[in-house]
Amino acid sequence: MARADRPALMPAATDGPPGAEAARRAVEAVWRIESARIIGALARYTGDFALAEDVAQEALAEALVAWARDGAPADPVGWLLACARRRAIDAFRRTSALDERYTALAGALAEGQFSAGSAGGPAPAPDDLPFDPDRVDDDVLALMFTACHPVLSPEARVALTLRVVGGLSSEEIARAFLVPVPTVQARITRAKKTIAAAHVPFELPPQRERRARLGAVLSVLYVVFTEGSTATAGTDLLRPDLAYEALRLARTLAALLPDEPEVHGQLALFELTASRFPARTGPDGEAVLLEDQDRRRWDHSAIRRGLAALGRAAALGRGLGPYGLQAAIAACHAAAPSVADTDWERIVLLYEALGRVAPSPVVELNRAVAVAMAEGPGPALALVDDLAVSGRLAGSHLLPGVRGELLTRLGRTAEARAELELAARLCRNARERAVLLRKAAALDSAG
Repeated sequence: MARADRPALMPAATDGPPGAEAARRAVEAVWRIESARIIGALARYTGDFALAEDVAQEALAEALVAWARDGAPADPVGWLLACARRRAIDAFRRTSALDERYTALAGALAEGQFSAGSAGGPAPAPDDLPFDPDRVDDDVLALMFTACHPVLSPEARVALTLRVVGGLSSEEIARAFLVPVPTVQARITRAKKTIAAAHVPFELPPQRERRARLGAVLSVLYVVFTEGSTATAGTDLLRPDLAYEALRLARTLAALLPDEPEVHGQLALFELTASRFPARTGPDGEAVLLEDQDRRRWDHSAIRRGLAALGRAAALGRGLGPYGLQAAIAACHAAAPSVADTDWERIVLLYEALGRVAPSPVVELNRAVAVAMAEGPGPALALVDDLAVSGRLAGSHLLPGVRGELLTRLGRTAEARAELELAARLCRNARERAVLLRKAAALDSAG
């Protein structure tokens, strides 16, 4: 999976000794793979979410110098954790020499639980494992639940999750969601302050609260994946790095919560949707519509993984929720050899079920598209017109885009052209806008 060019907490590149580049690559590799576990372990160790990230950053900066000079240690994760723990002790010392946490940590240090490493910095003693094997999964899961705590705004949850769980930088998050970097930084800073002010503990919520809070975690991952799979604005149709980051986190969540059907349902949705990425754009990045896609280019390994995850969701016996139902719809597309051979009747039924458990105007619009394929454009247009009267998708390019398609099929060319041109004006993604304008221009040629 393609990831960020450099980790979120990495300092900017600087000139240094001959081993500086090798050290940077080594630190980046460790951070790319283990960032969530490192931050999670440090948050549990210090009891302070913001401090965990701060001391991790200090440890990364120290590693760049020490590893360039002495080479990477045999246990790089343990080295970073030991260094960060020392920085945490320093922070506690600066805050209050009499603080109970500092006393406990200083006592552990005095007993020789940490020692100088051969790479010129701290390293864990043999009996001081970098991670408690029984707590690793809990640390990552607690990190997710903390970053998605209900006291935070939805925007803050997304930013904080991508930063501390996904390891993305503020610049990368800002670029992904087309907002200024200071805005992202402010959201992250406010999120940390809110968590501290609300005395949110770094721990898994009690079992009775976990399912309710799980919804916030799933919602954040869904927002991130959706933006990656069809960008709301900009010049690219897809943002694969963003989508694959959400997919990676969804896989992690499914491994940590194997008995939650919606977790597997969401993973299935992501896998099945991502399976079509290779065929969704042409050589120059232009959008390729579903009916024009070469299905041989779909990632059939991802389809198998998605179907397996959907099967696990169904096997838990609690019925499919919103994510599972969307995955079932995606599975219908994955199983079909062509658009014409797709089981549109089943898709209509699945959208009706989805509309009952998670009603939204977008679900209604998608159901209308499925109705058009199953029954014809006339019944579908009636549904879309009712939705237009409600005003619930006012300002969105989606509704006039669908309406233009239906009017085209009904031979109402002038109305169709007007709808498609309106959709193009409202659309903020250049690739989608180009498709809408091509369709409108084709109507001019046909006329």
